[in-house]
Amino acid sequence: MSHIKTVFYNDVNPEKPLDEYPRPQFVRDSWLNLNGYFDYKITNADVAFPDNYDGRIVVPFAIESALSGVEKTFLPTERLWYRKNVKLPSEFKSKRAILHFGAVDWETKVFVNKKLVGSHLGGYCSFSFDITDYIDSDEFELIVFVFDPTDTGWQQRGKQAMKSHGFWYTATSGIWQTVWMEAVDEKHIESVKLTPDTDNSKIKIETTLSGGFECKIKATVLDSGKEIVSKEIGLNDEIEIENFKYWSPEEPNLYDIKFELKCGRKITDKVTSYFGMRKFSIGKDEKNLPRLFLNNKPYFQNGLLDQGYWADGGLTAPTDEAMIYDIKKMKELGFNMLRKHIKVEPARWYYHCDKLGMLVWQDMVSGGKELNVFHAGILPNVYGFVNPIVNIPFKDNKYKIFNRGEQLWRDNFKSELFEILNMLYNVPSICCWVPFNEGWGQFDAKEIGDEVKAFDPTRFVDHASGWYDQRGGDFRSIHKYIVPVTAPKKEERPFVLSEFGGYSEIIDGHVWNKQKSFGYMMYKSKETLTKAYKNLFEKQIIPLISKGLSATVYTQVSDVEFEVNGLLTYDRALVKVDEETVKDINKRMCY
Repeated sequence: MSHIKTVFYNDVNPEKPLDEYPRPQFVRDSWLNLNGYFDYKITNADVAFPDNYDGRIVVPFAIESALSGVEKTFLPTERLWYRKNVKLPSEFKSKRAILHFGAVDWETKVFVNKKLVGSHLGGYCSFSFDITDYIDSDEFELIVFVFDPTDTGWQQRGKQAMKSHGFWYTATSGIWQTVWMEAVDEKHIESVKLTPDTDNSKIKIETTLSGGFECKIKATVLDSGKEIVSKEIGLNDEIEIENFKYWSPEEPNLYDIKFELKCGRKITDKVTSYFGMRKFSIGKDEKNLPRLFLNNKPYFQNGLLDQGYWADGGLTAPTDEAMIYDIKKMKELGFNMLRKHIKVEPARWYYHCDKLGMLVWQDMVSGGKELNVFHAGILPNVYGFVNPIVNIPFKDNKYKIFNRGEQLWRDNFKSELFEILNMLYNVPSICCWVPFNEGWGQFDAKEIGDEVKAFDPTRFVDHASGWYDQRGGDFRSIHKYIVPVTAPKKEERPFVLSEFGGYSEIIDGHVWNKQKSFGYMMYKSKETLTKAYKNLFEKQIIPLISKGLSATVYTQVSDVEFEVNGLLTYDRALVKVDEETVKDINKRMCY
């Protein structure tokens, strides 16, 4: 294929791609990165194990991506196999060997020495297997089986499509996040849940251990490497942080925390994590308008839609530096929030948001059958011309209309939803959970929003982003393109503009496909695009802030395939608007 590549393409070492520690909030010393070359094979559905392989593939890049070295379409009728011979370092001897997958899309079966060790459903969640009992030496054969129906199935898949077009993008099949291993003692810490309680100057800690044994847990909190408190804790405990510093986009203060597990006289496990002391809440401003608060003060969230696609890696960033670039550049432009749109990122992306100071709204991944054209496009857009602030009185318990007719589909969504919530719970920068977007796969949104809030009362919930509001969640969430934006009437919740803009420009040499490129409002130069962007904010958006607007999400960070409405080109080579103009506007995007 002749599609463009990112400016980071040549920085990728296929022998050791993305070799940074993959889980920054739960770090151990003894680990092994398995990224790099695997053998691969595409077969039909009835093959037990391949007799031979088609060639090599670079993991963790999806088979459809250029960086995989394969760049093939993978059909729902086919099956994908990976194989790698793994040699364990000496520190794995006499330890439990845990095999980790950042994410594999969609159905995965894992074999060690041709014995099945486990399986997993879901394309966006990490999973692990203890493979100790399947290996009898320091070398073993790893085989991974993958089935992915993409948009022919009902599963959570986001905007992936077998045939990319419009705002439906190239599929991501197979392994697309880091594969790695770690060595642990039989008695080890399985997980830690960290909940900041700023009103009481405490960090709450819930610890899970690997079995029914009693050991002592020591927790040590550090500020910039300096120990500030150390104590023995129980499985459900808390530590007071005296004179703590808040985390915010302006001052992203983080505390390191170290855990030691001592069983008898032996320290059997050491884990390092971190946390931020911050509080998200709803309150009233001086004009008695409902607002989003950060750390007990009104705080305007000025953000961008971030789909996290890469011209050469698909859903997988080419390098760690590439992930940093997007976040850092948007911060330099004056934005303080990214809405991670219908995608879950690798753990390191959230780590960079934590470190750099970027708030995150986390979408869940859409699934179910695609919403029909009438309910997905015609109804909300036509209704929008009649009622400028769309609130379509449509109940989402009509499961068949929203294409969630099967109980299995709804159960799978909820299962994956809470898997994601658990996986990302500790991330300081995540301030909002978004279960549904624009009606796609939506069902029982108010009830599900309530369940999410009960699970995690420390964050905002946008229960139904866009068109099919069910009077739930923490705020009224509005999407508006082209049609002028006005403030909703008789709304007790804060209101946010969670998608708008989409102003576009085609730049020769920096687009995926010039003939098929599209945008919501098209401009011919950097100057005209910047002028339109400036007018949009000055005439429509900024005046609404005094009327109650509490957050904005402009579309979007970068171009994605045919969609050319990004502030950055898809190859990340150019900023498409005048940076100083954007910075000046963003200085005014506040209460």
